[in-house]
Amino acid sequence: MKNKFFIFVLFLLFLTSCVGTSSKGIFGTGVTIAYDPRTLGTQIDDSIMDKDLDTKLLLMNKNYFLSINTKVLDGRIFITGKVDNPEEKLKITKLAWEIKGTRSVKNDIKVKEKFNFKQSAKDLLITSQLRSAIIFNKKIKAVNYNIDTYKKKIYVYGIAKTSEERSEVIKEAKQILDVKDVIASILLVEDLRIQKD
Repeated sequence: MKNKFFIFVLFLLFLTSCVGTSSKGIFGTGVTIAYDPRTLGTQIDDSIMDKDLDTKLLLMNKNYFLSINTKVLDGRIFITGKVDNPEEKLKITKLAWEIKGTRSVKNDIKVKEKFNFKQSAKDLLITSQLRSAIIFNKKIKAVNYNIDTYKKKIYVYGIAKTSEERSEVIKEAKQILDVKDVIASILLVEDLRIQKD
């Protein structure tokens, strides 16, 4: 039995040694820089944006150094980790949008709390209903928005092309049954420092 286990471990080591060199981070295994499709300039810009965001997060709260992870790819910011409340998550999202050169922000931060299945199911239903409503609303570009619901409060953040679009998103959110409040952090394209041509 010990010999079989030993052979199995050796076999696993052999297989893992056959895999080429790669980088590994919070988003899993990635390719080495030699295979990165971004230009060197874009890679440098992304690295500067990432360090800038990490520094600002650290200044906001020292605990974020261990609890929040960031990644920037082609001006798109990805954030993961855990915070104590939804307001912190919203502040971090706003901070990410303020980084010069940001094209989009994907915030996958989770709120630490004891799991409550009933509450989570209601929040998920509210999020799904709003997501469906803005997808089917032709006045709204749905891919520009992230939606989170926490204890029947909807948090919407993203970019609107016009103030009418922003108003439409908020109107759709307020029409969802059982919603206590809508907290919108929606920027207008004209408010962005760097705009895509």
